[in-house]
Amino acid sequence: MILNFIKNTALIFVVLLFSCGNKTPLEARSSEAEVTSKEDLEIITGANQTEKYLPLLNGKKVGIVANQTSVIFKDVSNTHIVDSLMSLKINIIKVFSPEHGFRGKADAGEKVVDGLDTKTGLPILSLYGKNKKPKKAQLEGIDIMIFDIQDVGVRFYTYISTLHHVMEACAENDISLLILDRPNPNGHYIDGPTMENEHRSFLGIHPIPLVHGMTIGEYAKMINGQKWLADGIQCDISIIPIKNYTHQTPYSLPIRPSPNLPNDQSIKLYPSLGLFEGTTINAGRGTEFQFQRYGAPFLDSKAMVFSYTPKANFGAKYPKHKDKLCYGEDLSANGLKNKVSLKWLIKAYNNSNNKEKFFNTASFTKHSGTETLQKQIKQGMSEADIITTWQADLIAYKKMRESYLIYE
Repeated sequence: MILNFIKNTALIFVVLLFSCGNKTPLEARSSEAEVTSKEDLEIITGANQTEKYLPLLNGKKVGIVANQTSVIFKDVSNTHIVDSLMSLKINIIKVFSPEHGFRGKADAGEKVVDGLDTKTGLPILSLYGKNKKPKKAQLEGIDIMIFDIQDVGVRFYTYISTLHHVMEACAENDISLLILDRPNPNGHYIDGPTMENEHRSFLGIHPIPLVHGMTIGEYAKMINGQKWLADGIQCDISIIPIKNYTHQTPYSLPIRPSPNLPNDQSIKLYPSLGLFEGTTINAGRGTEFQFQRYGAPFLDSKAMVFSYTPKANFGAKYPKHKDKLCYGEDLSANGLKNKVSLKWLIKAYNNSNNKEKFFNTASFTKHSGTETLQKQIKQGMSEADIITTWQADLIAYKKMRESYLIYE
């Protein structure tokens, strides 16, 4: 009896030893725990959680607001959500495209026209052409709308303005809106001037700071909660939250969200260098380092030793100062963290040989959300002093924001 027990125990040990790849059982258990831990920590977007939202779509006619970032990620590849849902027999009948178009190839500000998707044959209706808000006729036949677009957390990045108009149109036409949430790569901080209501435009519809620190799902909750839609109407929204995400979780975008945000560095610097869009300074468009450098022919070449020449390229057919030598700074290795910086804007202004033509006043006001910032720079205020003037509004916004957070 004892002999059989010893033999069986030895046999079990040998089996375990070989099944664990020459690891002891304890080492094997540790390895399994490590794999589980990694899976638990992996960020899973709303779009990837099909089991949660397919029941909401089955048997319904579906419209979707999507672009090139609207993908379901797999181990070694990804599938556009439109293709994936159609393969699952979901009845998508219309696609609505934001700025830059459905496939994300249009220049910033370039009119996007209606058309047909060559892959699926679906009609594509532009929300950055004749109308930025879906028309009643365009929504006919739709039972539910999906919004799945990667944002970067900056007020003048127009996808949140598209979200506002889609929510308003859905509310007015009694259509529910399903939001598939995605991480905000700039979601770990809040900063910049707060938009003043008198300067409302498609570059800023709501009175929020330049960097708002929210995901699309959280932002939709705030739009409803603050009654920012016309006449205070409410949109019926459902949100599929991101798994394993907090606002402090680093997130590197696997797909560029628009033609001129090619990498993490450009996205990090975009809140600061995006303000150059309201000036006569080139912010790297027409190069391979968009929003990682700035320059102009009229900046002092002695103070600005870096130079480059913008050329027409993908996403910038007509960049500022095309084919002209520009003097400025290369910021592709700059380590800016958790803030909006004005030092480059101030430096460029101070070293401009033509200060009267430095600002495009109307555009700069739309980008900054206020007339005050331009005046402060012209008056020679320091970056630190300007930032101090933002603080009361930032404190009030942060308190308001707390009510709408989904993630820590």
